[in-house]
Amino acid sequence: MKKIFFFSFLLFLFIPCFAQQEEQDTLTTMDEVTIRAFEQNRNALNSVAVVKIIDFNNGDRYNKISLVNGFNTVAGVRMEERSPGSYRINIRGSSLRSPFGVRNVKVYWNDIPVTDPGGNTYFNQFAWNNFSSIEIFKGPAGSMYGAGTGGLILMQTLSSWQPGASIEYITGSNNVQNVFISGRFGKKDNKSQISFAHNQTDGYRTQSRMGRDNFSWVSKANISEKQQISFSLLLSDLYYQTPGALTLAEFNKNPKASRPAAGAFPSAITAKAAIEQTNFLAGFTHLYKFTPAFTNYTTFYGAFTQLKNPAIRNYEKRSEPSLGGRTVFIYEKKKEAISWQLTAGSEFQDGFFSTSVFKNVNGVPDSLQTDDDILYKVRSYFLQGNLEWNEKWFINTGLSVNRTKVNFTRLNRFPIVSQIRNYSNELAPRISLKKVFDKDFSLRATVSRGFSPPTIAELLPSTGVISIDLEAEYGWNYETTISYNITKGQHRIQLEATGFYFKLNNALVQRRDISGADFFVNAGDVKQKGIELHTDYMYRASALSFIENFNIRIDYTYNHFRYGSFIKGTDDFSGKTVPSVPANTFSALGDINLKKGFYSNITYYAASKIFLNDANTATAEPYDLLGWRLGWRKTIKQKNKLNFYAGADNLLDETYSLGNDINAAANRFYNAAPKRNYYIGFSFQWIKVAKN
Repeated sequence: MKKIFFFSFLLFLFIPCFAQQEEQDTLTTMDEVTIRAFEQNRNALNSVAVVKIIDFNNGDRYNKISLVNGFNTVAGVRMEERSPGSYRINIRGSSLRSPFGVRNVKVYWNDIPVTDPGGNTYFNQFAWNNFSSIEIFKGPAGSMYGAGTGGLILMQTLSSWQPGASIEYITGSNNVQNVFISGRFGKKDNKSQISFAHNQTDGYRTQSRMGRDNFSWVSKANISEKQQISFSLLLSDLYYQTPGALTLAEFNKNPKASRPAAGAFPSAITAKAAIEQTNFLAGFTHLYKFTPAFTNYTTFYGAFTQLKNPAIRNYEKRSEPSLGGRTVFIYEKKKEAISWQLTAGSEFQDGFFSTSVFKNVNGVPDSLQTDDDILYKVRSYFLQGNLEWNEKWFINTGLSVNRTKVNFTRLNRFPIVSQIRNYSNELAPRISLKKVFDKDFSLRATVSRGFSPPTIAELLPSTGVISIDLEAEYGWNYETTISYNITKGQHRIQLEATGFYFKLNNALVQRRDISGADFFVNAGDVKQKGIELHTDYMYRASALSFIENFNIRIDYTYNHFRYGSFIKGTDDFSGKTVPSVPANTFSALGDINLKKGFYSNITYYAASKIFLNDANTATAEPYDLLGWRLGWRKTIKQKNKLNFYAGADNLLDETYSLGNDINAAANRFYNAAPKRNYYIGFSFQWIKVAKN
């Protein structure tokens, strides 16, 4: 805690303000941000749902090779990266069942489901210029968004748009090479953006090289007063090596090392352990206003993922085409002091997946071990009502009915037999109430039920054994949020405190066998209690000051996550701390913008120790991360903007593990993150200025 207070004091000395995307105003306040989750479509201060926004204000502060640092500025949210390109997102403990990848969190991009029918999200296909804002909702969102107990992420590309073009180049330690190119053209009622990104790094550890090329095209057009259409396309080609986890002795001796050979298992280098991943995602949305009060929007999409994964124990090939759609009808009315909205809709997803596993011989597929065809169908039907009275009372209620069917057919064994499992008629209700006592003080309360059937990766883990007997996890979540805003002249302070309790039954928990292959079991129950605190201080200087503005933002999370009754065989883990989640995290952002174009960004993040197994006998040590960036911006003739900057991450040169392997056999828990590293960058932006 002494370090936390010390670096908080340093933040005040350096007088902060958020780093900005050039075309945005330099002081974006929360009430100006539009919340889209649960069809709120209103500013943050009038939203019933508690939603956090990541945009370039609090995300554009690093070398842009990943989104980890931006996500970790939000209380209750933790993003991890075992090696460049290998992400895991934890929203209030949801990474408990994710050895890699993003599971149990529903993700949408421009209204298109990114989470595939099998429950997996290839979050690593995205680059920085694929979005302008990200909304994060913590807690079950199943009343409108289907399966998942770990939260909701909504990404938008055109929420901040201005015609023009931009290019940015960043280079740094470990041969970081990032290029971002975007072109924005059209008009307000017919706008498009095309973007390209190239990211590469040699990585901090041996066998951790990464390279990604990403292309996107997003367009939106009003074709009449009643109709609007939008189209989104994303292509991504990604390759990243997987160095494997280390024992504590190996980690302490050389954290940069990759997994060595052990027993019958080769080293990560010999196995050429890596992921080759190609993603395609395309969809269009049609919005139609039947009347000023009655609207429908319908989205259809198609996606395809092809993945090759030479690993320590085998060589996996996956082909994953899927399609789906979502339709939402909205009817809203306002009469005097009362306004209300009724929303109804449905979502469907079908996946037609094929997974083949071979013996891995020096990175080359050899003899076939398993060959499976998988059909995964998801159906969700939802109804929601919103009521607002006198801008003082806000009520949001919702209910969904959900069905999931999975069919496994193992083709390499005779006779060929299909294994089918249905998770039917799962209900996900939610009710939220908000009372505004005055324009600066409000209280929110939410009760919701979440459920989440096993994903394909859990039903067919890397052991190759189909686990059709796994049950869906489910539970009730209770939370309360107090918000208070103080505005006085040039000063503004936002204070927010949230307390929550979520009891999760049949919780899916990861295990690993001696080879490092993961498999899953249902725990009895998990009791998740927590407190999340947020403070945001903003100041806009006077016209006579050399300071433009500054800002300080602090987020703190306390997690008290414990197993209830959890007995597996002769092991009794009842009452133990749930692994993978730190009890305390602390994030502080501090920046300053000067009127001459110079700016400074300081970031501090701290995490307490993390238990790495259910028995609580192994831990990852606490760590403190400090980052600092200095830069200079210049606007030329209102349409040309330059930005030069240089920075460093992990200035304290901490040795720490990020993206730990939980419940790992042979005690291989640790994946070292980069020590002190540096970067420099340059961007040029041309803005099309409207003619008078």
